[in-house]
Amino acid sequence: MEKNISPKGTVSVFFMLMGILFCVALITSNLLETKVFRVYGDISLTCGFIIFPISYILNDCIAEVWGYRKARLIIWTGFLMNFFVVVMGTIACFLPPLEAGGDSAFRQIFMFAPQITVASFIAFVVGSFLNAWVMSRMKLANRNKGHKNYYFSLRAIASTIVGETADSVIFFPLAFYIFPTIVDGEPKVPFDVLISLMVTQVVAKTLYEIFALPITIRVVNYVKRHEHTDVYDDNISYNAFKIKQI
Repeated sequence: MEKNISPKGTVSVFFMLMGILFCVALITSNLLETKVFRVYGDISLTCGFIIFPISYILNDCIAEVWGYRKARLIIWTGFLMNFFVVVMGTIACFLPPLEAGGDSAFRQIFMFAPQITVASFIAFVVGSFLNAWVMSRMKLANRNKGHKNYYFSLRAIASTIVGETADSVIFFPLAFYIFPTIVDGEPKVPFDVLISLMVTQVVAKTLYEIFALPITIRVVNYVKRHEHTDVYDDNISYNAFKIKQI
């Protein structure tokens, strides 16, 4: 079932705003990844943790209200905007500064390491699409069931666990183990530390999603009422590359 009174070929203000926030959250999280903070004892996280889970929450909202096809559009838009920032940052780093070495702080932030960038891009695309796919499939399975907030919470948490696990399983081994081994002949972090990083990230980001659920539920319910839209992805293609189908 799909209820939508928006004229064909148009997008709502809410969809536009969530899409913008999604892109900004993604770009900001990548910039904040350059700093690591201590949580407790030997447990540490990158500062990207502050903002990155918000991109998954927005992904959940878009997939829930407008369906997988709109989520697919936003995911690729976020990918392209992030790629644009990386390219512009890299170009800026190669431009000569007024004084020799005067741009060292700038380069620390914007001189993205190629292996980190590639790993981040691959992990983001796979994790985000899995997140949207789980939301879509579970919503179809929960069709016509009561307790809508309860079932939305279940699929929001489940999709985050799947998406964040895929993201971490791809990013950390590629960025800190596989690529460094190929380039430098040795990994950046030991394998046991790598596993610890992956588990910590997944658990922390899932807890983030759970704590944010009361706000997420209110936002989703408000947008559904305002937009008169509640999309179920009947008979659609989940091919991530069919971006013209919106």
